[in-house]
Amino acid sequence: MTKTGAKQAITGNRTGMQTSPELAEELIEGATNATPSSDGGAEEIAEYRGEYIAEGFPIGSMPMMPASEEGEADEEEAGQAVFLDKLSERLAFERTGVRLYEALLNKCQTLGESAPGPTLEDIEHIGSEELEHFLLINNAITEIGGDPTEQSPSADVVGVASMGILQVLTDPRSSLPQCLQAMLTAELTDNDGWQLLIKLAENLGYDDMKAEFETALEHEEEHLVNVRSWLSECVLDSAQV
Repeated sequence: MTKTGAKQAITGNRTGMQTSPELAEELIEGATNATPSSDGGAEEIAEYRGEYIAEGFPIGSMPMMPASEEGEADEEEAGQAVFLDKLSERLAFERTGVRLYEALLNKCQTLGESAPGPTLEDIEHIGSEELEHFLLINNAITEIGGDPTEQSPSADVVGVASMGILQVLTDPRSSLPQCLQAMLTAELTDNDGWQLLIKLAENLGYDDMKAEFETALEHEEEHLVNVRSWLSECVLDSAQV
């Protein structure tokens, strides 16, 4: 970007109050004199929220676990339920991961490859590994008697949490650095998710799964290094005027 282009990009945004002190004073006066649309304030909102929280309704539920001979779920079954919940979470996130890299690929295909930044081959490679991880988790759920099509509470939560990341990638206005910033958030979350899943597999004695998950984590660690590097290079390059 030229110096002229940089100046235009900076001065084109007039949302800051300091750019027009007189209008800022009018805005503050108008807000002060405005009549609230409803009674109460933040404290009352918190009180209402507290009532709902106290009712204790969970986000979704796990499918029924097989009962023990005593008719109650024992500690092993409880651990299995937690494991299935987190497996379902990773399944949902890896599915989103595939879509994220598809969206990033579409963005780069449209804008064209640029250095610094990922190549189309780089993006396709990571996307294919995200799909492999999705299939790995799908098989793991089936192997321990779960149903991959069931959405667990944690899968529900992670689906909502990752929605904003996908919106950044699919926004036609977002730039490559902005997309990479969103991808960094996803990859940081993904790495921590796999680490926790490995610990659960180890605690529950799923040694074969643990080894497979460790291989997946190695891939994710590589993804994180790449995305972090691409983002840094793009931002530093754009700062050179």
